[in-house]
Amino acid sequence: MTCKTLSICLLFWGFQHCSSRECADPLISGLYASSFLASSRYNFLYSANFAKLYGSSGWSPSPRDRQPWLQIDLGRKYRLVAVATQGTFNSYDWVTKYTLLYGDRPDSWTPYIMKGGNSTLPGNWNYYQVKRNVFHYAFTAKHIRLLPLAWNTENGGKIGVRLELFGCPYDSYVLQYNGDDSVVYKYPEKKSRTLQDHIAINFKTLEQDGLLLHSEGIQGDLFTLELKKGRLYLHISLGSSNVHKVNGRTTLTAGSLLDNLHWHYVTIKRYGRQVNLTVDSQTVTAICNGEFTHLDLDKQIYVGGVIEQNMPHLPSTPNFAGCMENVFINGINVIDKAKREDPDIHIPRRKKMHFTCRDILLKPMTFAGPNNYLQVPGFFRRPRMFVKFKFRSWDYTGLLMFTRFADDLGALELGLSEGQINVTIFQPGKKKIQFAAGYRLNDGYWHSVDLAARDNLLTLTIDEEEGSPLKITNPFTIRTGDRYFFGGCPKTNNTVRKCETKLNRFHGCMQHIFIDNEQLDIDIILMRQWGRYAELLLGTCGITDRCTPNPCEHEGRCIQSWDDFICLCENTGYKGEVCHMSVYKESCEAYRLSGKYWSGNYTIDPDLSGPLKPFEVYCKMKSYKAWTVILSDRVEGTKVIGSSIDKPYIGDVNYWNATWDEVTALANTSMYCEQWIDYSCYKSRILNTPNGRPFTYWIGRNNQSHYYWGGTFREVQKCGCAVNQTCVDPKFQCNCDADYRQWYSDKGYLDFRDHLPVRRVVVGDTNRTGSEAHFTVGPLRCHGDRNIWNTIAFTKPTYITFPTFRPETTVDISFHFKTYRDHCVFLENSDDHLRNFIRIELNTTQDLAFVFMVGDGILNATLHSPVPLNDNEWHFVQAELNVKLARIKVDYQPWAVKRFPPQTFITMKFTHPLIVGSANRTLRPFLGCLRGLRMNGVPLDLEGKVNEEQGIRRNCTGQCLNATIPCRNSGQCIEGYASYTCDCNNTAFDGFYCHKDIGAYFEIGSWMRYNIRKKPVSDEAAWANWIDPHYDNFSLGYNDTADDIEFSFSTVHTPAVLLYISSFVQDYIAVVLKTDGSVDLRYKLGVITHKYQLTHRNLADGFPHYVNITRHNRTIKTQVDYMEPIVEKITLVEDARFDSPKSMFLGRVMGIRLINDLLLITSCCKDFFLNYFLFNQILISCLISVSFPSEVGDIDYEIQRHNAPGFIGCISGVRYNVYAPLKTLFRPNETDPPVQTHGYVSESICGAFPPVLGYVPWEADPWFTGIEYIYIHDDLGLFWITVIVILALLLLFGGLYSIYVYAYQQKGSYHTNEPKNLESPSSSRPLTETLRREKKNLPEIEEEFRSD
Repeated sequence: MTCKTLSICLLFWGFQHCSSRECADPLISGLYASSFLASSRYNFLYSANFAKLYGSSGWSPSPRDRQPWLQIDLGRKYRLVAVATQGTFNSYDWVTKYTLLYGDRPDSWTPYIMKGGNSTLPGNWNYYQVKRNVFHYAFTAKHIRLLPLAWNTENGGKIGVRLELFGCPYDSYVLQYNGDDSVVYKYPEKKSRTLQDHIAINFKTLEQDGLLLHSEGIQGDLFTLELKKGRLYLHISLGSSNVHKVNGRTTLTAGSLLDNLHWHYVTIKRYGRQVNLTVDSQTVTAICNGEFTHLDLDKQIYVGGVIEQNMPHLPSTPNFAGCMENVFINGINVIDKAKREDPDIHIPRRKKMHFTCRDILLKPMTFAGPNNYLQVPGFFRRPRMFVKFKFRSWDYTGLLMFTRFADDLGALELGLSEGQINVTIFQPGKKKIQFAAGYRLNDGYWHSVDLAARDNLLTLTIDEEEGSPLKITNPFTIRTGDRYFFGGCPKTNNTVRKCETKLNRFHGCMQHIFIDNEQLDIDIILMRQWGRYAELLLGTCGITDRCTPNPCEHEGRCIQSWDDFICLCENTGYKGEVCHMSVYKESCEAYRLSGKYWSGNYTIDPDLSGPLKPFEVYCKMKSYKAWTVILSDRVEGTKVIGSSIDKPYIGDVNYWNATWDEVTALANTSMYCEQWIDYSCYKSRILNTPNGRPFTYWIGRNNQSHYYWGGTFREVQKCGCAVNQTCVDPKFQCNCDADYRQWYSDKGYLDFRDHLPVRRVVVGDTNRTGSEAHFTVGPLRCHGDRNIWNTIAFTKPTYITFPTFRPETTVDISFHFKTYRDHCVFLENSDDHLRNFIRIELNTTQDLAFVFMVGDGILNATLHSPVPLNDNEWHFVQAELNVKLARIKVDYQPWAVKRFPPQTFITMKFTHPLIVGSANRTLRPFLGCLRGLRMNGVPLDLEGKVNEEQGIRRNCTGQCLNATIPCRNSGQCIEGYASYTCDCNNTAFDGFYCHKDIGAYFEIGSWMRYNIRKKPVSDEAAWANWIDPHYDNFSLGYNDTADDIEFSFSTVHTPAVLLYISSFVQDYIAVVLKTDGSVDLRYKLGVITHKYQLTHRNLADGFPHYVNITRHNRTIKTQVDYMEPIVEKITLVEDARFDSPKSMFLGRVMGIRLINDLLLITSCCKDFFLNYFLFNQILISCLISVSFPSEVGDIDYEIQRHNAPGFIGCISGVRYNVYAPLKTLFRPNETDPPVQTHGYVSESICGAFPPVLGYVPWEADPWFTGIEYIYIHDDLGLFWITVIVILALLLLFGGLYSIYVYAYQQKGSYHTNEPKNLESPSSSRPLTETLRREKKNLPEIEEEFRSD
């Protein structure tokens, strides 16, 4: 009794054990050896009874066994939940893949099918570790058969199995139905009223149609469970009303191919209006129609069929034929009551019921391999042929049967083609005879084929429709052969009686095969070796419906084959392998950003891959925004009379081409929305009192009522005239509240987005005499997309979390990012043990990976970008994962795709929150910006997670925006988000903040030349740049329409050419320091030389001065020492391009011929003048005496006049566009920099202008190494320095000589008795050596100047 109670409780609660003990008992370890059976064994040490988990051996079949199997008799029926396997102990023998069959009998099997329709279970990877596979739904069985499919072959490995099954005992109450019987359970008190129900039933049948359960109520309540076309339908109604026009009937559908004579497990759970229908592993959920919550049924419920007087069954559904097991209705075991003849049970006609299941032995077979076939014998050389069989398949084409006639009379081929049966008769020397019959025979259901043939006559009957068989009377001769091939042809070299066909192999099931009116017993034929086969599963039909439930989303149509399916997405608005991705943009703003700049009708999909359908809107495109316009059916105005506050008029507002949910989704994703509303009244009020119940109001999003009107603020219960103080009666808040017998109106825009769109307008004051109102609701107008620009920045190693992502079987992810990091994780969602997760990460600067573990180990789809992705620019990432493939792309690059094999199933059951910004909360954090993150079309509010303290900022604001010390001198700030660096490449400065000047000191006659280009621009390039000036920028050095020049200098010598830029033509730019110290700018663009005075002040005062020159087309802006800029214009007749810049000169303008001559003079006279201080003077004289070369063309007289003797002083921070000559000289980044110098040019910052922002503190400079003592040059020149030093030495020598003479004279005037102290011979040496040392140290001081 205890065991029976336990079993009843177990079944009723959905196969959950009553006690706290889990249903996971080991079932094989305690079995006797007689419970094990195998197709063969390797030897007695590898017998089947050794196949127990953790055993000392294991089972291995004979190497000659073509289809090995291991079978276990559990002794009784069990509920099975898992299986575990090992390899043979201490060997290289283990199985890597296998199929599991189960059943109540050892000759009738059901294959265990995993999710996705795959019957192949993963096995072991070594002999000792246990591989446990948990069944995704529990099933019951007494017999188990394991079929090895793949095994280890390395190191001589073979099949080796040790296994264990886990489950618990299962009590079975069975009832047999023949289609003309029924069991009726009478409710207690002759009625049933329930708020919740729990119904469980198991069944198996060969029929496609049949009634399982049925009950009705007088109030329209209904509960019906029936089979139709092999699918299960549940019809339920909690009540209907003809008065209120409520139809409460709801239908749920689940399962497919349920007519396969396998046990199927059905559970129905209801609470209130929510209903769950579960068939095997598929669960369907629905909400019942209507507003009722109780199921009211009268008198009784029919189990297995409805049999009443004058009604043998329901009009639309036949009674059930098959077996039922453990029928529980809210805890009542109906079959047990029927077996005990309980008075609550009524059996119509008092027919005797059978409480056992008498199975029909069908012996089906499954053709499941790439080379499958079945060869059976036939009666040889008979004049008549009879072939009959049943088949079911999903394939469009395949060979059903082939036989070759005796006496070389030809052959007959029976094939499946495009869902039809094709019969082809081949005759030697004659044209083949071919015809077809049937329609859509590849629908997965059983179909019978009956073929009869004799000479000149062939009859083909499909599905036993004898009234319309196909008859062919062409001339041919029949003599039956001795072999018939089903499902395919074997691979053989035998040319006699060979099976030849162009059709593919058949994949599906066959049964009831008759040859010449004799039914084939496959077991006897194979046992006596009368036939042959390959890759067949005997005793079972393993067909699976991969389109139930439909894997195609958004109403895509599923078409399947034996091992795969495809989705047809035409006319759905979606694309992809499972019709998941929308083909439309999410908003008009997204169309504008993609380059659609013209107004018109567009189709948008606000939730993209979400459940809402796309709809058409009008997009009004502007240069800076895009308006989305959706018209309503209340634009023309609606007249209202006869309404009161108790019986108001409710005017629904419907929108064109879109439902309320779709329009709401649009408003929710927009930045701004507005909608015009107008209420015109004639003695009809809107608001009764400011705080009272209003007469008229509108209903917006979420069915919330709003009492404010257009033109006012939200929730203030006023109209627009009250805000503008223009109401006709100041005592009221609306014009209409004055209640005059005159037409007034209250109108304006509603612009609070979270309340829009308007769904209804309620009017309640038009029932008085003469009262009348008209209301108008304008189109909904929105612009912007707040999801696209929903942006945050990660400035510290941190993360943010969102609720757990639950994507079911398909996921798509999209977002924009920018970062400088070369490896980071963007997002991750996982379970507790990281056995089920998805992750998108940047592995290297160019590798973007979509990593996941959703079924068969850790896999990834990796995209290798040709360009770095950590360039701190925005990149758009899209990723998708479904049962077909995983793929990822970035920007406009092709998809990187990882395809899955057929029958793949993925499981995405995550338990942890979705983490954005790192992996596993802290690993490989992301630093950068993210925006527009969507998961399965649902936008995630990134800005809602802003936390400055944790390093999460709104918008893309890193350290550059709030830098404590900004990058100086036009240095580009490189965002690091947690830090920043300054890019000084295009500046003339150095240092961490581009704050360190790079300058030089020029002695008299010294100069420097920087080569911009080595050869002139070709005419083709010049013409191309003239056609499209934006084709390339000024860094190419030709046809510039913009110049940017800046430098600082200090000197006391005039005149000088501070900077000169030559070209391959006559164009040049020159900055001249005149004799009076003023500075001029000279531009020659074409023929005319333009002269501009930068300043009239004397800048040759020894102090640093700053010069900036900027030209854009014909506008020149100049500035000296950050004073007020001066703007000049170039005349329109002049060319605005500076053609082909060639070289830039500092210190003096020189040419190639003069440079070569001077270098020759220097090399010849170097030794002679090495220690002579007049060498520089001679060199200066040579420079002055030689005329200007022709390399720079004809030099203007003014420039020639100011070019000698050259610039003497300091110049710093020189930059022309992107060229920094001094930086190239002193900080070269190439082996052969384009710089040439002559004379004494040493690095010095004596010409640096003091920075406007102040000096950078040394403690804030990461590159600080020590305090630098800046040497200020005196600009006197080497000649005058030499003269001054010589005069100082002469004065020193004269002074010492005078002291000596004076001391000698005094010494001769005194006489003493003390011995005379002779002066040491070395006493004069220090003085002499000191003089020599000072004299010799002069060149050393000069060297110190050069090192500064």
